[in-house]
Amino acid sequence: MSRLSARDLMTTEMVTVPPETPVLAMARLLSERSISAVPVLDPAGRLLGIVTEADLIRRLAGEVEEPSSWLANLFHSAERDALRFARTHGATAADLMSTDLVTTGPATPAAEVAQMMEKKNIRRVLVTQDDRLLGIVSRADLLRALVAPRSEPAQLSDDRIRTAVLAAMRHQPWADTYYSLVEVKDGVVEFSGFSRSPEVQRGLRVLAENVPGVKGVHDNTQPMPAYLYAAG
Repeated sequence: MSRLSARDLMTTEMVTVPPETPVLAMARLLSERSISAVPVLDPAGRLLGIVTEADLIRRLAGEVEEPSSWLANLFHSAERDALRFARTHGATAADLMSTDLVTTGPATPAAEVAQMMEKKNIRRVLVTQDDRLLGIVSRADLLRALVAPRSEPAQLSDDRIRTAVLAAMRHQPWADTYYSLVEVKDGVVEFSGFSRSPEVQRGLRVLAENVPGVKGVHDNTQPMPAYLYAAG
């Protein structure tokens, strides 16, 4: 997946709506098409916002008015309250849509797209160029990329693989290159020496497995002796 970009992952056959689309029409659209969101475009095709299932559910819940508490009144914000009222009582896509969009360009690597979703806790990223919507990358798209067949890596020498593993370890603060020794034979990485914990052993195995050219990993490390902990 590391070589794929947003352009490779994105869905381009999208259902979009103009800003004047009624709430009921959007609810039917999401239900009938089995989709969870619909981008909102202006007549020129520029991206204005997006309406999600959560927005529609919030609109439905907003029909039941709740009395505000004294604590809410203490931190009252006219702008925030007005926006919330519009999004919970509005009748069109323009009223309900989220405009604080997470977008990216078509050349963004798949790993960065996944990181955006993780950090923002969102389910989709919009792919745009010059304010034009090109496609949408969803979590499902990322999963399909993860299980897609990968091309065979180029054959690398054992010395180059060992150098790459050690370099990767030096970039991880939990990986110990002093007490954990690395050898490579026929593409198989062997860890020996001492390890601080089973979690570190697991991390080392995954680290080595992600180095191009590695065919397998053998972990022969032993638990770190108490006197070494004291020395550290």
